Amino acid sequence: MTIEETKIALPAVSQGFEKRCLLVRLDQLLPRKSLPKGVKHSKKYRQIATSIVEIGLVEPPVIARDPGNSSLFFILDGHLRIEVLRDLNQSEVECLISTDDEAFTYNKQVSRLAAVQEHAMIVKALEQGVPEERLASIFAVNIETIRRRKRMLNGVCIEASELLKDKNCPMAVFEVLRKMQAVRQIEAAELMINANNYSTAYIGAILAGTPQAQLADPTKPKQLRGMTVEAIARMEKELARLQQGMSSIQESYGKDHLELTVIKGYIKRLLGNARVVSYLLATRPEYVPELQSVVDMASSSTDI
Repeated sequence: MTIEETKIALPAVSQGFEKRCLLVRLDQLLPRKSLPKGVKHSKKYRQIATSIVEIGLVEPPVIARDPGNSSLFFILDGHLRIEVLRDLNQSEVECLISTDDEAFTYNKQVSRLAAVQEHAMIVKALEQGVPEERLASIFAVNIETIRRRKRMLNGVCIEASELLKDKNCPMAVFEVLRKMQAVRQIEAAELMINANNYSTAYIGAILAGTPQAQLADPTKPKQLRGMTVEAIARMEKELARLQQGMSSIQESYGKDHLELTVIKGYIKRLLGNARVVSYLLATRPEYVPELQSVVDMASSSTDI
């Protein structure tokens, strides 16, 4: 098959959202869930309300068209924002129209504002002249927290911040990263991503396992509470071995995943053949549960 034929054979990719936002009246929006009792007295509700009053709606609600009524829409994401707008006596809101009406699917894929993105927003707002006091009110934090978030990436290399720009890392993670040299910052970011662990405890363990020569200030000895020099040295060796093991797994993961998927499919087809199963039950009955366990195990871990 030629490249041109392959291109023709490829199915069209459907868009997840309509191309343009739509201005919708609030009385056209139908909730998919009821708000918890007392939510209007929560900190989150007050923070959203303050943000909308101070700077307007930053993230448009996501809605889907009601197939049974063209004038109505289901709310997929943004119930609190819409409730705040109602309390503010607003009559309409600009919404993003999803082509998928499943709230579960959308909420599973949506990415909330990460620390790096929040940092960029704060820096941009400050550059445009928004006072620190106003930002502190919007985010429901004190002014010192705004200042910490502003300087969060000071000393963090661009490559590491790019790797973590859409990850939900606590601000303290970046404060630990800046204690390492740039190359080690990138390695630490990759370790967190591979482990899907962005906690301060994990980045603290990575710092503990960082060789002295890879610290931002190699002349300053690491001082970790409750750990001796010998324990820190052992941790450095263990972390180095862990990195080597993860690198070797990454190199072969794609090939192993493909082989396991093919094997699973072949065994599944065999067990779907009544004649094959009858033969196995008659000659090798102990094979059947073992083969079925392979299919079940593969289904839970390798299906895409």
